[in-house]
Amino acid sequence: MASPSSKELLGKVYKMIPPMLESFHKGQLGRVAVIGGSEDYTGAPYFSAMASAKLGADMSHVICEPGAGAVIKTYSPNLMVHPYMRQSKNLAQSESADSVSKEVVAMLSRLHVIVIGPGLGRDKLMQDTCADVIQEARKQGIPFVLDADGLYLAQTRPELVEGYKECILTPNVVEFGRLAKAKNVNLDGPEEEICSKLAQAFGGVTIIQKGSKDYISNGKITYVSEGEGGLKRSGGQGDTLTGSLATLLAYRKAYHDKIWDHEGDLDNAETLALAAFGGSAITRECSRLAFKDKGRSLQAADLTEHVHTAFMNVIGEKGSKL
Repeated sequence: MASPSSKELLGKVYKMIPPMLESFHKGQLGRVAVIGGSEDYTGAPYFSAMASAKLGADMSHVICEPGAGAVIKTYSPNLMVHPYMRQSKNLAQSESADSVSKEVVAMLSRLHVIVIGPGLGRDKLMQDTCADVIQEARKQGIPFVLDADGLYLAQTRPELVEGYKECILTPNVVEFGRLAKAKNVNLDGPEEEICSKLAQAFGGVTIIQKGSKDYISNGKITYVSEGEGGLKRSGGQGDTLTGSLATLLAYRKAYHDKIWDHEGDLDNAETLALAAFGGSAITRECSRLAFKDKGRSLQAADLTEHVHTAFMNVIGEKGSKL
């Protein structure tokens, strides 16, 4: 059977996008949180959360270290910043690993989707807190996206994500190799088959293997996202991807909750794969637009302002032409 075209897939993504209706109330179109932001890395969680907001999430949160939180608050008043995370060296005498974890986990009931990893770092307490969050998110059926140092958790503690179909991993070529090694997956063969094999090895999670083309697979469905992107490989562009994925996953929830009238002809597995494809397509277009504007001077922040235009170009608004 021939693979569906990009146009066909984006047409299906379009079905998942909620229209803008007066009847909606605050929060129905997405409550998203990005968990990361150590004192050394403040840009990544900001870029991810802002991409989520620019794509239309109603409420975009960052859960991070206090030092990172104070800085991120100066970047934008639009984000809700919660300084609940702790690096080991910054744990106060009155705090414990358990108390930190409980404070972060307590936020989950307010959220539709979480992103784990942007600016997280490898600190043990930060990593352990996120492991607790993942376990609780699984219990509550909350979708999550792992990137950057969030992928280190999947590499070193694969049981955290194994078999959880509401999970998207977004490795670059180096991270993909590490994940494959952790699961003893042979890297010989066509890339889309390798991506599918790794997704199967993780029990059906969805993997976006980033590169000149993005390979997207859950082990059963495999898509190739090859829209034109920019030629500058500045750090931080993957954060726009994670934020975009988070909002599309929130829209997916709104679709399945039928908060507006629609055919309802897409099932859970297909909509998750479509959200992954849509996030990739939007980010690639975003990169193309930013590179066209900035050339070799392009930085991650330049993608943020192009998120909505990229969405309009590749998916389109309800009530307007695709």
